[in-house]
Amino acid sequence: MTGAVVASVLDNPAWSSLAGAHARFAVLHGQAARYQSDVAPFHALADPADPQAWDDLTALVEPGAAVTIAGAGGVAYRGWEVAGSIPGVQLVDVALRASPSPDAYRLGAGDVPEILDLIERTRPGPYLRRTVELGAYLGLRSPAGALIAMAGERLHPAGWTEISAVCTDPAHRGRGLATRLVRAVAAGIRERGETPFLHTSAANVTAIRLYESIGFELRKQTDFTAYRRLS
Repeated sequence: MTGAVVASVLDNPAWSSLAGAHARFAVLHGQAARYQSDVAPFHALADPADPQAWDDLTALVEPGAAVTIAGAGGVAYRGWEVAGSIPGVQLVDVALRASPSPDAYRLGAGDVPEILDLIERTRPGPYLRRTVELGAYLGLRSPAGALIAMAGERLHPAGWTEISAVCTDPAHRGRGLATRLVRAVAAGIRERGETPFLHTSAANVTAIRLYESIGFELRKQTDFTAYRRLS
């Protein structure tokens, strides 16, 4: 894979996903796209610097709607206002020791109530009722049977898969459960001949240090900017 191809998909991974591997979840209008509303809360533009793409996004959402666009730089375009921005980072796998976890199991639709409860308690990022359909989500259970940790696959640009929803119940932290699951999810990604990557808040220094310690490397800084469509 050439450097240009890598840059083109990882600089705009949501668009690459919606235009490619996740097209079945996409709602498209010209150069703008979004995931189905119960799958993921992400919108994307073919080129965030193209005013026509923003006009297409205007046609895609209702007046007053809020969307988050990654990598748009906080620039306001016609018909939109900036509602806030969170600095983020993108990390890519360069030396991760990926390995299956025998006691991790594939989460499915029947696990969604427990997944959403764990997400609510740990706040790893947005997760909706059908997010589990985006890729392989793995979980670990306590001896009593409660879901206590999970991680899975989210964005899927060509040749890459994002690891996301990495979380552990507060009562079970410090045991390396999240790292085990990241390695296990990465093993599945690698089996497909793809490379893991992930995003996190630039302020989450603890998570960044952990990911770097297990073999991820900072690729770029980015922004997650919230926009509101004007009436």
